[in-house]
This record gives sequence, structure tokens and C-alpha cells, in this order.
Amino acid sequence: MNITIVTDAWHPQVNGVVHTLTHTGRELTALGHAVSYLAPAGFPNIPCPTYPSIRLAVLPGRSLAAKLADQRPDAIHIATEGPLGIAARRWCLRHGLPFTTSWHTQFPEYLRLRAPVPTAWTYAWLRRFHAPAAATLVPTASIRDQLAARGFEHLQVWSRGVDTQLFRPRGKDALGDLPRPISMVMGRVAVEKNIEAFLELDIPGTRVVVGDGPDLERLRLRYPDVLFTGQKRGDELAAHVSAADVFVFPSRTDTFGLVMLEAMACGVPVAAFPVAGPRDVVLDGVTGALDEDLGAAVERALRINPQHCIDYAARHSWQGCAEAFLRHVQPLPAGRHAIPA
Repeated sequence: MNITIVTDAWHPQVNGVVHTLTHTGRELTALGHAVSYLAPAGFPNIPCPTYPSIRLAVLPGRSLAAKLADQRPDAIHIATEGPLGIAARRWCLRHGLPFTTSWHTQFPEYLRLRAPVPTAWTYAWLRRFHAPAAATLVPTASIRDQLAARGFEHLQVWSRGVDTQLFRPRGKDALGDLPRPISMVMGRVAVEKNIEAFLELDIPGTRVVVGDGPDLERLRLRYPDVLFTGQKRGDELAAHVSAADVFVFPSRTDTFGLVMLEAMACGVPVAAFPVAGPRDVVLDGVTGALDEDLGAAVERALRINPQHCIDYAARHSWQGCAEAFLRHVQPLPAGRHAIPA
């Protein structure tokens, strides 16, 4: 099958959407399918306001239509609701072609943190965007139930995986002789990640933040007693995660939280709030601790057996993620894949 994935989030961005689509594409290719991406780099684009590392395609409709016609896909998946996603949706509806969509981000809540836009307005627009899709793929059962309560339909769970070849126990040496226990946050340093809930904790040992983002310099100045490592990649990133004693996930708005699985695969238990995302990923008392008191969650997580975390993460493969994607993808009707632009 020739599958085209349309996404407004793509490399060099480092986030869960890009990570998920990249690994899903690799596994689909390994299963014998052809995967093509339509992303901002292939179109005239500008930096996103307040977030310049994110690029947004400018008026992509005509050129995207030509690219879709040239690729002759057997199935189309629209991963995001940005300019490219909007243009692809319009093209599919114009030609009467089925497509699937996915829900990666609690965008209404993210937008509300940055601008005075009521979440009800944004949810109404997103409900309209996803309504024509044959299926909207969501990462967890909690997110499925939340969206269903808001009137979304055709929801299917498409879970996530972890690369256990990369993320595995690597010892505790990568962070030197920092006072222990080491509590770590890894990910985008931005307001929607609620990192200050972690930075304000009065806990023993050392607090470490691994990652980059628009709030990095502000937080680095405000919290001089916290180690901000900046962005790490590959083996160096995995070694940093493995060196932690507890992984703290302070976000209240993530739909999944791939970094939690990556930490568990390294043998590091997770402390988080009991909200959507962590509720579906963390086994409270087994692979981590969930508590409205984040400091109490950190204290409990430190007593977790690391092997339980490793065993749990091993059950979440990217191949399984790709197979779930395939179960829900909607093939185009025979003879309808060669639509002219």
C-alpha cells in the first residue's frame, strides 16, 4: 500500500508528533508498505508566531493538490490540523476521497495558555475538522473518552511504542557526581509542559531539565540551582535519562507522553499527576506514582523496582503501533487514487 501522511509537524522539530510519525513510517516500510510525507519543508513556509522553531506552510493548497495527485496514494492520513492538514482535508472532500486523521495534541488547552481564546471555541472548530474522517486516531483510552464527551465521533485508539535498543539501562554515570536522588524532566521547555510545577518542588537531591524550547533561558535564569542541560539526542540522551533516579512528568495537557515510556525502558520510574496521558501510561505503584501532590509522587516513585519499569516498556513496540495504524487506515476506492490536481 502506498500511504501518504500529511503533517504540519516534522523534522527538525523534536516532539512526540514527529517521533510517532517517524517511527510509524519506518515500521510500515519494514512491513512492505511505501510511505510518503507531505511536510512544511516542501512548501513556502514561515516561522510560527511565538514558536519560531515550528514552520508553517503558506497557502499550500494548489501545490499540495499537485503533490497528492503525483504521489497517487492508496490511503491518506492527515496527522495535524495546521495549514497542510486543512488543505489536504479540503482536497479529499472535494474529490470524495476517504481519509483518516489523528489527535496528537491538546491544542485548545495549549492555545489558551498563549492567547485568550476560549477552549470551547477551539474544540468546536476541531470537532468540525475531524468530523468527515473515516476514523480519528487517538493515543489513549482516556483521550478517546474525553473527546467523545465533547461530541467527537469515529474515535480509535492508536497507542505508542518505545525504541528499547536506544532506551535501555546504561548506568548512572552520565551526570557525574551530582547529589542524589536525581529527579529529571525531559522534553520541550515550554509553558504548556508545566515545567515550573517541577522546578518549584522542595525535594532532596538534584533537579535536572533535559531539552530545549522557548522558555529555556527564562527558566535557567529564574532557577539557578537547577541543571539545564539543553537538548540531547541519541545515545547521549538515553544515557542522561538512564542516569536519573526518578523521571518527573509535570504536564497536565499531553495526550500520551512518549518520554515516560522512554524513561521506563531505561529503568527509571515516573512521577506524574493523575491526568490523561500518565493515567494510561503509568501503572501507579508498579512503574511509577501518580499524585496531585507531585512531590509525594516523586517520593513514592523512588521506591519503585526499576525492573518493573523495564518489563512494562518492553511490551510497547513501534511495530505494534504501526500495525494498529494499519488496522484503521482507510484505503481509497479502486481506481480513485489517480485524481488530477
